[in-house]
Amino acid sequence: MPISADVRELCRTALDRAKRHPDVTHAEVRYHRDRSERLRVRDGAPDGIGEHQSAGFAVRVIARGAWGFACTAIPAAKAMTQMVDDAVAIALASSRLIRAPVVLAPIEPQVGHYETPVAVDPFGVSLEQKLEDLSVPEAELRRGGPPIRSAEAWMSWTEIDKLLLTLEGTDVEQHLVYGDIGMLAVAVADDGRSQRRSFPGTPGTNGQQAGYEAIAEAGLTQAAPRIRREAIELLSAPQCPEGKRDVILASNQLALQVHESCGHPTELDRALGAEISLAGGSFLQPEQLGKLRYGSDIVTLTADSVAPRGLGTFGWDDEGTPAKKSPLIQDGIFVDYLSSRETAAALGRASTGTVRADGFNRVPMIRMINVSLEPRSGSLEDLILDTRDGILFDTNQSWSIDDLRLNFQFSCELAWEIKNGKRVRLLRDARYTGVTPELWRSCDAICGPEETRIWGLANCGKGDPIQAMQVAHGAPPARFRNTEVGHS
Repeated sequence: MPISADVRELCRTALDRAKRHPDVTHAEVRYHRDRSERLRVRDGAPDGIGEHQSAGFAVRVIARGAWGFACTAIPAAKAMTQMVDDAVAIALASSRLIRAPVVLAPIEPQVGHYETPVAVDPFGVSLEQKLEDLSVPEAELRRGGPPIRSAEAWMSWTEIDKLLLTLEGTDVEQHLVYGDIGMLAVAVADDGRSQRRSFPGTPGTNGQQAGYEAIAEAGLTQAAPRIRREAIELLSAPQCPEGKRDVILASNQLALQVHESCGHPTELDRALGAEISLAGGSFLQPEQLGKLRYGSDIVTLTADSVAPRGLGTFGWDDEGTPAKKSPLIQDGIFVDYLSSRETAAALGRASTGTVRADGFNRVPMIRMINVSLEPRSGSLEDLILDTRDGILFDTNQSWSIDDLRLNFQFSCELAWEIKNGKRVRLLRDARYTGVTPELWRSCDAICGPEETRIWGLANCGKGDPIQAMQVAHGAPPARFRNTEVGHS
């Protein structure tokens, strides 16, 4: 839905008010409207159907070198004036305590419009049709009865409209549409042990920027027999053996590895100590830029807000920095952070354009965008054929990592033992552990673009009060030598 002329006029009123304050040197006025819905069919019945809507205005100002923020959901000129005055008052009060004034990395004023390419508007599809599109694959998962004890299929949709006006002259409008689609089956053995299989990947990692056309593309019904069969086969599969083996991470699992061991530690506010309460700090420090060998020379990881269908794709971030693609790790060397205009200026760099807020009533902050491992060449089958003694891990089940993003453990729904280039047996309860730079330095093979998929995480948490943000990771399968494996 286009942003109305009335909303635009209210934002202009707020910006004009900020301009008239003599102490204000910078101001950003945002309008943010979102709506979302989630539907689930579980064990043959609709379950967990819900929707949410919110809309409002926010302003950030710099006055006497300090930030001030305020917001309102009241669409009235008087509310705009009060909102700006509140933000300025907060900035002036904060200015008495700051160690140094806020400095922003420069950007050119931006004017434009960005919109998610959508073939079918998901909010125009009836509830009945959506439930049918979930009921068919969910029923297929349960076909044949025990040992499948539970099955579910779900979809969620989010639509966001944004307007950003700044004193620098930026005027950008964006319309974003996200979807997340998936299913899972749980098999239970006679002794009570259970195994889960999910599709397309771990629940909560299947998001993409697209319309309802993504339902047909997902292929839930076609995949259901395989997912059901694998869940049952896992009940009698042996546990993953303990020891050191070569490890292949399938695309979905590699996306989670990138998220936890590259995405979070390259957030510059963590490295500078400005964010630590959720997900901890970072082992990557500014003095290591251009020096630290993070991975092997085939490892290049990028911050990319222009990738098609990525949840971290947009036209501009919430500071007005235009979308772009730039390296974080280049040929194995740590070269840049995810940054804001303020944090980038602290290092004398340009912003990587990664600042977003999850609603009108939240302060914009550094967030992952599409943080991706760049592909090399070859198929997954080629990689398996080239592996003498290894384990293939697929679909994350649980994880833990320390508060510097160094020591980690991941367990997966299923794994395959590989001997002399062939899958020889299915394994259950598989896990692998390691230390972030040691793992990435051991990477000796990365598959090509044809094996790469971008996986979207719709609820990455950060901040206090917490903000849930849409992020994504492009992930080709990759191999890591001599990695510690075992079972949970």
